[in-house]
Amino acid sequence: MARLPAAVSAGFLLVSACVRSVPTPDVPPPQVEPSRVIEQIQDWEDRRSLGGGDLVRLATAAPEVAVRVRALRALARIQDVATLDAVLSGLTAPDKAVRDEAAFAAGELAQSWEPLPEDARTALTQALVHAEATEADGWVRITLLEALGKLATPGAVEVLTARLSPASGPWSEAAATALGVAARKAGAAAVASVPLETIRALLNPRVRSEVNLAGAYLLAASKRLDAVDALRSCPANGHPDVMALCVKGLGDVGSPRDWLALNLTLGDATPRVSAEAARALAKLAAKCEAGSPCNPLLALEGQVYRAKQVAEGKAAQGHALLAVAQQGLPLQGRPVLSRLRSALAEADRAAVSDEARADLAWLDCRFAAAMDRQQGALDQVLQCGYGRVPEARWLALGLHEVAQFKGQPTGAAFAVPYLDHVSPIVRGAALDALSERPVPEAMAPIRALIGGGDAVVAGQAAAAAGKLKDAEALTAVQALADRVPKEPDLAEAVAGALVALQGKAAEPRLREWLSHPHANVRRVAAESLTSLLGAPVRSARVELPPETYRPPAAPSGTTLTLRTRKGDITVLLDPEAPLTGGNLVALAKQGYFRGITFHRVVPDFVAQGGDPRGDGEGGPGYSIRCEMTRRPYARGTVGMALSGKDTGGSQFFFTHSPQPHLDGRYTAFGEVIQGLDVVDALLEGTIIDEVVVGTRAP
Repeated sequence: MARLPAAVSAGFLLVSACVRSVPTPDVPPPQVEPSRVIEQIQDWEDRRSLGGGDLVRLATAAPEVAVRVRALRALARIQDVATLDAVLSGLTAPDKAVRDEAAFAAGELAQSWEPLPEDARTALTQALVHAEATEADGWVRITLLEALGKLATPGAVEVLTARLSPASGPWSEAAATALGVAARKAGAAAVASVPLETIRALLNPRVRSEVNLAGAYLLAASKRLDAVDALRSCPANGHPDVMALCVKGLGDVGSPRDWLALNLTLGDATPRVSAEAARALAKLAAKCEAGSPCNPLLALEGQVYRAKQVAEGKAAQGHALLAVAQQGLPLQGRPVLSRLRSALAEADRAAVSDEARADLAWLDCRFAAAMDRQQGALDQVLQCGYGRVPEARWLALGLHEVAQFKGQPTGAAFAVPYLDHVSPIVRGAALDALSERPVPEAMAPIRALIGGGDAVVAGQAAAAAGKLKDAEALTAVQALADRVPKEPDLAEAVAGALVALQGKAAEPRLREWLSHPHANVRRVAAESLTSLLGAPVRSARVELPPETYRPPAAPSGTTLTLRTRKGDITVLLDPEAPLTGGNLVALAKQGYFRGITFHRVVPDFVAQGGDPRGDGEGGPGYSIRCEMTRRPYARGTVGMALSGKDTGGSQFFFTHSPQPHLDGRYTAFGEVIQGLDVVDALLEGTIIDEVVVGTRAP
């Protein structure tokens, strides 16, 4: 390991001059009550303001620990590289609460939506490595290890690997999880040097289950071919999340010969375990030789009994079926998909409730779409769902699936008529299919959609025109670019189209966006310019005006109860995310969520809802700022769905299992305190009848 510069060893960090710095006022402001100061910090944070340097001063020199900690949290959420010195100075503070918050803020800077410059990453690595080596407090040290995982530099991985040994005591658990996060962020190659035997030692059933879980997370994330034996044996651990991770890993790196190990967990009573086993078998089926017996397919065909369980109202048993349909099967697995569809139809005749019939209908459309993906054309979805799934939803599903057709490339001429469909989600799905499999007759209708009234479809059409290099669409794309200042959600699609169609001539327009009030527009502009010019370009932080929308904060103890026909789910809001909680409370009181479905359910990952469009592109017409909290994404955590920094609106998700790579990346604003079994039972199409605001009983 390289020696640390003397300045770092002394507890200070000199950051390269190319990283902007924030001046600290020479004259301190008048003394104010700490509570008033914290209110001011909240205001600065909401407006993404540094308060003319006062926020940095408070983060580095406030006499009250609570004020300094709150100021560091604000810097963590603002994520401005100019505040790097202020954050890192906190790593050497006398008070452990300040050091802990500084370590968290450093991790947030490490995973900024707009990547840090290389010199800042180097400085951050050096400071965190030094702080971890000298930190005496156990909790602070764990936060430092988490920050190193988010940073994922070679120096960070080296330190984490050294702490991985069981001889490191409690640090091995944190280090293993952090290395798994590093693998998810930087790719499996980033952790390829971690000794396999060290990881296997963490899976020893005689150590704590939390250590087993961390080891399994790292093993699955590392995707190592030499780990197959370890992955085969660790499902015997018995802990559901350990089993699910090992099964997931085996699906990624195993072979069809591993079907028996997976088949043993396919019948597990825990839905997320059986779903991972089903998904893994589907992955292994894709590795079977065409025309040869394929045991993974035989194992999956045996899952027909789950259709009857769904019909009996045991919706969670449908997760294994959903996982197979989402993953898809090779063409030789078509009889399996057909057999499972037949089982769903047979079960439908004996379904015990309308909700069970709805679940069977949505699953049927999922399997129909998987069959259409095999052949690359709409066919089975045209007759799916027993008349219970809205046409727009099954059409959009089918079009998205056939866009992924992997056979002999042919144009998707069948999708052209759907560019004129009344539903915007169908038009968007048709654009998806045609951008992957273009035909000449689609070009003119695509250009027409760029000028349409639906902003989402217009952006999708612009993206398709850019991907297809349609020079005749440039005028329409430029006109759409004029809408970006007032419709920031268009930025990503339009920027990609401008770069594709204009090349370096797009630079002036993109540079204008570097100072746009919306953080995600600035990020898109910086990334597009970096790609276009071949040199790093960064945006400037822009303060939001005082009148920026801020709903009243939800009082401590506020709950949201989602009423569905499967049961109620009660969420306790986290007071550390007042803007997020207040926004959802305001929407709930308006009846916003009434009738909205869970449009995305990925077994053993998330169940996502809150989108009035139903395709993941909808929202309330405005966005709120991110409020990263210290809450980890454990089973039953509730988070905000985002498409970039400060893009939250109304879409939220529940996690089925621990997801450490989401920590500090997506606002975690609450936890399920009642109805976790209902979360497990959610399937695509489950309707939210209403969301009721309440207060937790003392």
